[in-house]
Amino acid sequence: MFHFTALVTCLSILCYLYTSILVSRARTAFGIKAPAVSGNPDFERAFRVQMNTLEWMPIFLPSLWLFAFYINDALAAALGVVWIVGRVLYMTGYSQAAAKRGLGFGIQAGAAILLWLGALGAVIWHLIHA
Repeated sequence: MFHFTALVTCLSILCYLYTSILVSRARTAFGIKAPAVSGNPDFERAFRVQMNTLEWMPIFLPSLWLFAFYINDALAAALGVVWIVGRVLYMTGYSQAAAKRGLGFGIQAGAAILLWLGALGAVIWHLIHA
């Protein structure tokens, strides 16, 4: 069973849901009517946080689960928590100013890349040694 990875998956979905709520609040606060995605820099940063999180989830989630399956559930979950922390830092930094998003982006990208490289390496290793 992959209980730790399942929990981190649920937490990452919650993180994405929270970014969606922030966009909805920003739409109301700044009077940006759907389908518009521009018009106020504060709204645009909130929107980009949500979209960037969405763009990374198809990289993160399969890598997380493949890593858990082929390597280790707890280690995958730990790297998944690092990814979530990176997303939160990205969100809080980018909310203040675009220039403040780099640290969070780097942390989450590093965690996702480690998960992907680990998963890829493990799959190749299993194919060679099958």
